[in-house]
Parts: sequence; C-alpha cells; structure tokens
Amino acid sequence: MEHVDKLLIGGVVVTMNQNYDVFPDGAIAVRGNTIVAVGPRETITAAYTAAETLDCSGQIIMPGLINAHTHAPMTLLRGLADDLRLDVWLMGYMMPVEREFVSPEFCYYGTLLACAEMILSGTTCFADMYYHEGDIARATVEAGLRAVLGQTILKFPSPDAASYEESLAYTRQFIETWKGHPLITPAVAPHAPYTNTVETLQACTALAREYDVPLLTHFAETRLEVEESRREHDMAVVSWAERLGLLEAKVLAAHCVHIDTDEMRLLHNHGARVAHNPSSNLKLASGVAPVQEMLNRGLIVGIGTDGTASNNDLDMFDEIRLAAFVAKVATYDPTALPARTALAMATRMGAEALFLGDVTGSLEPGKRADVITLDHTPLHNTPRFQRDPDAIYSQIVYAAKSTDVTHVMVDGRWLMRDRQLLTIDTAALREIAADYARRIDAFLIAREGNVLSKLVAIGGLEQEESFEIQVKAHTADPGILDAVLSSKEVQIVRHTHYRQYDTYFLFNDDRQGRVRYREDDSINERDEVISVRSRLTYTMPTKEREFARAILLSRSQFIAPADRPLRFYREYFQPDIERTIEKERWRWHILYKGILFYINLDKLKEPAHDGYFLEIKSRTWSARDAEYKAEMATEIMSLLGITSEHTIRAEYLELATGR
Repeated sequence: MEHVDKLLIGGVVVTMNQNYDVFPDGAIAVRGNTIVAVGPRETITAAYTAAETLDCSGQIIMPGLINAHTHAPMTLLRGLADDLRLDVWLMGYMMPVEREFVSPEFCYYGTLLACAEMILSGTTCFADMYYHEGDIARATVEAGLRAVLGQTILKFPSPDAASYEESLAYTRQFIETWKGHPLITPAVAPHAPYTNTVETLQACTALAREYDVPLLTHFAETRLEVEESRREHDMAVVSWAERLGLLEAKVLAAHCVHIDTDEMRLLHNHGARVAHNPSSNLKLASGVAPVQEMLNRGLIVGIGTDGTASNNDLDMFDEIRLAAFVAKVATYDPTALPARTALAMATRMGAEALFLGDVTGSLEPGKRADVITLDHTPLHNTPRFQRDPDAIYSQIVYAAKSTDVTHVMVDGRWLMRDRQLLTIDTAALREIAADYARRIDAFLIAREGNVLSKLVAIGGLEQEESFEIQVKAHTADPGILDAVLSSKEVQIVRHTHYRQYDTYFLFNDDRQGRVRYREDDSINERDEVISVRSRLTYTMPTKEREFARAILLSRSQFIAPADRPLRFYREYFQPDIERTIEKERWRWHILYKGILFYINLDKLKEPAHDGYFLEIKSRTWSARDAEYKAEMATEIMSLLGITSEHTIRAEYLELATGR
C-alpha cells in the first residue's frame, strides 16, 4: 500500500470536476500539498495508508470556495457608512477615511480579520484589490490562504502613493517579490477605466504582460459609469478597454453589471473573466449583472463578495445562493443558474476566473489540497432526498450555511479543525479592530462641520486632475495673444466666449477650504446667451509650489453640479464671508507641442479693473508631468513677450478680497 500524509474518509465527496463526479461514501488522499487520489472509500483505503486519517462521516467533502473579488482590509471599515449612494459612500466616507487611516499596519490587520472570516466560512482562495498589497500578502500567508492580490493603480494620489508613477513602481516591486510563491499570485489592479488615464491603463497592461500576471479591474458597475464612457469616448466601457489594449492582459473584471452582448463577445474573445458580486450590486443599487447570458456565451464567471464596506460580510455561501436567486429573477426563469452551476462558479469556475484552474477549484489528483468539509446533518438541511442526482448541489447552495463548515485545509495544511481556527488569534484581532473603530469614529465626528463633507453630502462630487499649473499676467492689449494663436507651433482646438458669475463662500478657518458657485453663460457671435451651466468647485487656498516666473502649482480640486439656486447653497454652507466676481472670458484650448493648454483672456467687471488678465493653465494627474508642463508654459510666455514684471501671483478672489 502507498503511504500518504492525510486521508479524509467517509463523507459525501463532491469533486466539482468537469464530470461533476460525486462519491456518496468517498475519500481523498493527500500527500504534502497535493491531492493524489479521489474516489470511493473502499478503493482509496485499499490503496493508501496515512499518518492522519479523518473520519468525515455525516459530512460533505468538497473544494474550498473561491471569492473572486474583494477588498480584504476593508473589514476594518465594515458598517462605516451604509445606505448611501455610491458617490457619497465612496467620496464622502471611504476615501477620506482611507486617506487618514490606511497604512501597512491597517492592511495587515484588516486582511488577517478578513482571512479569519473567510476560513470560518469555507473560503480557501480569494482575489483582492487594495493598497499595500505586500502587507496583505504577508497576512494572507500567515493565515494560510491562497490569493491573487492586485495592487491598486489610480490616476490620483492614493493611500500608498502620491502619484500613479509611485503606484506602478511599487507594483513592479510587489510582483518581483511574490511571483512564484506557492500561495500568492501577484497582480496589477488598475481600479477602473474611469479612475485611470489612457497612459496608466496601458502601463498597467504592459506590466501585467511583461510578468504574465493577472490584471484585476472594475468594469461597468453602474449605469452612470456606462453613460459617462459613451459620452466621453463614444463607446461602452469594455469596448473602450479593448480599444486601449487592456484586454490583451489576463483580465479579471469585477461587476460587469451593465455590459451588452457585444461587450460579452469582446471579453470572451480575449479570454477575459468576470467576477459577479450580487450582494454588493444590490446593496449599492447598481443593478443585476446578466450572468446567465454571460455563461451562455462561454464566459468564465466567478462569484465574489466585494469588500465588507459594501456587502457587509465575506460569506460565500450567502453569495452563491443569492447569485442563483437574482439570475432567476432577472430572467423570469426559475431554471436559470441552477445550483450545480452556481456552486461551480464558486469552485472550479472561480479558480479558472482567477487563472488558477490548474491549481485549485476541484478535488482531482494533481491539484492542490484546498479542501473543506460541511456538516451534512443540521436541522436546516433535513431531510435530504436522493432521487435527483443533483440534489447534493441544491443541499449545498440552497440549504447549507457557512456555520456548517467544520474543517478547512489549504495547500495540505489544516487552517481550521472542528470550527477552531489554527492560524489566527481572533481575540487580539477583535481588540485591534475595536481600536480602529474608536479612532475612525472620532475622526468622522470631528469632521462633521467640515465644508468638504457638506459638499459631499449633496452628491455628484468628483475629483479633477490632481495638479494644476497656472500663470497669470496683466495686459492693456487684448491683441497680445495674436503672436501665440498664429504660431505654427500652436494648434487651436476650441474657442469659446463666456460671461462668468462667481460667488465664493469663505470661512474664517482657512483649513475649511472654499467653495465657488459659478454660473457660465455661453455667448455666441451675436453676443447672445445660448446656454447656461452652473457648478460648485471646492479648493484649498494654499498653493503647493511656485515655479520660476510665477507659475503656480496647486493640488486637487473637487467639482459638483449646482442644480439648486444660489440661495440654497448660501443657507446650506453658511459662509463667514461671501464675495462676488463677474468677468467676461474668452477661452482658447490649444495644443502646444502636442500638450493641451487653456488660455483665458479675461475682462474683470466686478470688481472692476482696467485692462485684461491673461491666464495660461494646464492640468495633469502626474507630478512629473506638471513640472514638464510648467516648462512649456514658460515657453508660451516667451512667445507672448511676457516678462516677470507683468506676472501676477494673486488669483481673482485675492484681487477682490486681499486674502
């Protein structure tokens, strides 16, 4: 007889292999980290002896569950801000708290907490997208779970990087450190097309292809995201991603709630996979993904919980059951997404979605020993009918609960026995989590009077480019622009004429920032108002840096639509000081050496000033690019014949108020 390390005998073995083999009185043999045999108990025990034999009578022996999409450290933000719109939840609570609290320590402990919850509920492998993924990897390995870990890339500063260049450099180092690890698969994770630029998305794709690692991202989670993609790019989200070459990488796309048939075809043709997150999509009112059609068209679809800040748990048994239910409701077809298929999405197909189909996801010789057992005898799963060969899948998907999980093994190592965690000290984690909750509560309570939080609360807030360079000059001659606009090095992209009415809300505490309510009246060549747009802008009064010749560098702005009257905002923000500025603006969008600049020629009417003001502006997400654009702005100034004595460091508000 052949000797192995472990024998699990006597339970119902649900293999989830391609043939969906089930052995009612089965066994599996494990040597090291690998399954060496699966079959009827008589066959296995006749061929193998083991150092450890576990009697699993009355239990189901099955592959560990695979969570295809989550943000593990966000367990420390569970329940922080529920029942809010996605933009208010994300911009008003998650991002401010993350900026304040997310650190290597936060990610390490948050991941340990997530791993404990996942082990207790039968998850043995997960896909993650967050920050400080090296620390997430460290915690995951200590817990003993398997994971595909994607380092998040954003076009604006994130909790672990001041710019996307830093994120990319960190990601490269992360991949080089962890590639080849038996439990960790490093990945690149550009958050979404709308939170990245063409440059960052293509850089992420190149990095993923260079190291042959997965690329994790979010696609078409909300209807608004799709509408904005069509408005900005004249095509749907997946089509835009394909145009940029993103699908040339090994893509796992979360959500895909609002994709159409053509986009499904694109994903399938490029071998991309989808992570379906039913609880999160329902809780945030994002919609129901067309999962049945995806499967019909041959797409590989896994199931994920998303992060606990938008779910609020990591229980894959709940998620599998809900996935089956919502597919039936969405199609008005009770036969849609049957239990066997739903369970496959959380096991074998889930592994394929993570590009780990040859490693885990089913109980087969040669695959890693990622195994769980379920109590098959509780009252909530009694009685059990045997007539239908697929009854075992219904019992698991529709009746079993995460609390039925009895034993958990990953890579041949026990992580839980008889519902006792073996690798994580949950008592210490509870104390750490409680301390974070106290500190985050204190932070948010102190922030309640903050102007930005009030702006967030009324919705529609979005972040503009992180860096803006600006130079301003005073001139008596409006014809000063002719030299630039007629230059062969300048291409005029657009020319507009506005009357602008700005109302600034100022506060005695400069740390509150300031809010500007602007009405833009667009003027045609007959001096008629043809359209009106109103919006709010939030900025900080301080400038980050000054380059030569009074070129100012400022940081992030936030904008929001102003769909209510000025009176409402005055009463809502209750400013300490209010100032009004009125001006006539002629604006040119130009390309100078291929770089987009905005040139404004302004006639200040309130407060009145003689002559004109000339502004040269450009924006970017990159600190390095901002410095380069400052050099280009200097060249444009030279073309205009502007010398340093003509430049003005003050903004219009400062000219009006002296502050």
